[in-house]
Amino acid sequence: MTDVQTPATHPAPGVLSRIFRTEQDGAPGDGHEQVVLCHDRSSGLKAIIAIHSTALGPALGGTRFFPYASEEAALEDALNLSRGMSYKNALAGLDLGGGKAVIIGDPNKDKNEAMLRAYGRFVESLRGRYITACDVGTYVQDMDVIARETEFVTGRSPEHGGAGDSSILTAFGVFQGMRATAQARWGQPTLRGKRVGVAGVGKVGHYLVGHLVADGATVVVTDPFEAAVNRVRAAHPEVEVVADTAALLQAKLDVYAPCALGGALTDDVVAALGGFGTSIVCGAANNQLSHPGVEKDLADRGILYAPDYLVNSGGVIQVADEIDGFNFERAKNKATKIFDTTLEIFTRATADGVPPAVAADRLAEKRMREISALRTVLLPGARRG
Repeated sequence: MTDVQTPATHPAPGVLSRIFRTEQDGAPGDGHEQVVLCHDRSSGLKAIIAIHSTALGPALGGTRFFPYASEEAALEDALNLSRGMSYKNALAGLDLGGGKAVIIGDPNKDKNEAMLRAYGRFVESLRGRYITACDVGTYVQDMDVIARETEFVTGRSPEHGGAGDSSILTAFGVFQGMRATAQARWGQPTLRGKRVGVAGVGKVGHYLVGHLVADGATVVVTDPFEAAVNRVRAAHPEVEVVADTAALLQAKLDVYAPCALGGALTDDVVAALGGFGTSIVCGAANNQLSHPGVEKDLADRGILYAPDYLVNSGGVIQVADEIDGFNFERAKNKATKIFDTTLEIFTRATADGVPPAVAADRLAEKRMREISALRTVLLPGARRG
């Protein structure tokens, strides 16, 4: 028997208020529509599914499998990631809301078929309000297992009609965003002759390095996992490898690309980037800003920041295309538009006198408000709710 509890029994201080925070002064709040705690005793599954918004449609977002230090830390991550997906899907022009799930555990030790199938049953219990996909610690093969219990899963293998590895278009989209940022900063949409540091070369970072090398950039990388570094070295012997992120920040970069976990842009990191003359931050990691105000600090130091959920939306564009029958070229064409949207955000930011992150939030919130308002009109044969 499985247990479903909502919301968390013992949330961290301030987390419960975030779940239920409502709109004030007409601005979207941080409140979530639904948070589900999933526990299956027989498989050992402990997971959290967070649905931030279904204003634009079913909540689409990946499943992260990670050894969190506590259940409170897992809940906090699920809330942050699901909110980010609402904004990402809105800015990408998708008719999808935002959700995210986390499974608590070490994917290299704890993951098994029984656990994934138990998780799939929880996804199925939401009857399409949440559609899952890959994220850190989960892969295409895992989605195929989950799909044995639910139809509400994307990012499946091509042999099962799926889109396959979403890292491919995630990296492509980040590269498009980086090209647009280069044009805004240096007048040319290329990284040729620039020194680009990539922190994290597992999934997305690996493909991003390939785009950068092909474009003529000098690439410096770091990753705590030796296998990831060796894989990049084998494919691109010309890349420079440094020991850790601290060394990367000191490598006199033109562009810094955080491509690992969130919270990468701390006060200390931003100070280091500014001190060493980095001009651009554009990477694949979600929730890069460690706290509100970092976006202003970046701007004050003359660092042009490409909002993470804007440039890394290629992956969700890829898996969303799978819902209607996947076509790679169609999805790639959609991801190419990240270049234009990034330039639009910079133009809006300059016009409004705000950092790009604020301009991106405003545009995403505008679309969520406008489209959700249409749902007050009941179409013939449609059901409310």
